[in-house]
Amino acid sequence: MTKMNENRLNKLRQILNQNGLDFAYISDFKTIQYLTGFGSNPYERILAMVVFSDQDPFIFAPALEVEVVKSVGWPYGLYGYQDNEDGLQMIYDHIKERIAQPKKAAVEKDNLTLSRFYPLQTAFPETDFSFDLTPVIERLRLIKESDEIEKLKQAGHDADLAFEAGFKALKAGKSELQIAAELEYATKSRNVPEMSFGTLVQTAEHAADPHGETSSLPLKNNALVLFDLGTVYKGYISDASRTVALGTPSDHMREVHQIVLEAQLAAQAAVKPGKTAAEIDKTARDIIEKAGFGQYFIHRLGHGMGMSEHEFPSIMQGNDLVLEPGMCFSIEPGIYIPNDLGVRIEDCVYVTKDGCEPFTHMSKKLQQFG
Repeated sequence: MTKMNENRLNKLRQILNQNGLDFAYISDFKTIQYLTGFGSNPYERILAMVVFSDQDPFIFAPALEVEVVKSVGWPYGLYGYQDNEDGLQMIYDHIKERIAQPKKAAVEKDNLTLSRFYPLQTAFPETDFSFDLTPVIERLRLIKESDEIEKLKQAGHDADLAFEAGFKALKAGKSELQIAAELEYATKSRNVPEMSFGTLVQTAEHAADPHGETSSLPLKNNALVLFDLGTVYKGYISDASRTVALGTPSDHMREVHQIVLEAQLAAQAAVKPGKTAAEIDKTARDIIEKAGFGQYFIHRLGHGMGMSEHEFPSIMQGNDLVLEPGMCFSIEPGIYIPNDLGVRIEDCVYVTKDGCEPFTHMSKKLQQFG
């Protein structure tokens, strides 16, 4: 847990006032973590935060989380509920204690489920809930502050060490799952609390499925192995990919890896304030297409990251978002040839005043092991 940042809450209050909103109902636990420092996935339980334009906010949490909320220094209203209580009705009552007849309110449309929105709408039948808070929060989280950058750097450092552990474990005959298990065991043995997502290890033709899962497939000698992994540090994540060789790679493997590497390095070098997301994507895509592998680069170049592994914005064709210092995103070109091989190389970077810096520094050259 980290201490709350009052400045973020004040920015949100200003937005509510500017748009004539009486309150914002926040349902995404990541948004609550960003605004308060309290991070917890409530799963089926109710965790909500209500921010008012002219009154103090409150957090509504499962009773088992109340003491943890206090520990981050939350100075405002805090209500807990037992599993057998009607949590939704309790939230509505606490809102009505502060404002009996709200005219306009905001919700996170990308997060709030219909099963929880309909009762909210019923409790406040005269309230206009058309304002979508999701893009507002995306913009607030878009430019990382200096302390966020430092946490992301540490998560990147931990990812580099995780790669080392994974490469050390490589051996023909071991399964992808065994490699991932050894990697994660070594990482958590260094007191890294968690991986930011399930570690991906894919060998040979299995790596041609960019959204495949780590499996019981045994590693082959003289084949490529794709790693995609990340760690968490104080609520902030790392996300990186490397493709290495187990044994001796063929000329074809070397060629594909070199093309992806050139695309990744060129795109990373192209990042600077004033460029657009689409221009960065095009830099990498042009290299891969010119080499004759364009049809095998089948996803966007990158995605935003920070407290989540996938955040706003998308670094892709058609996105004219202008890059600014403090933006953080991945650069991860790939070539995926069905029934043959897959190569992806990824670093997450932060935009500086004249370029960008990566969070991970593991070599991107075609390393050989075994």
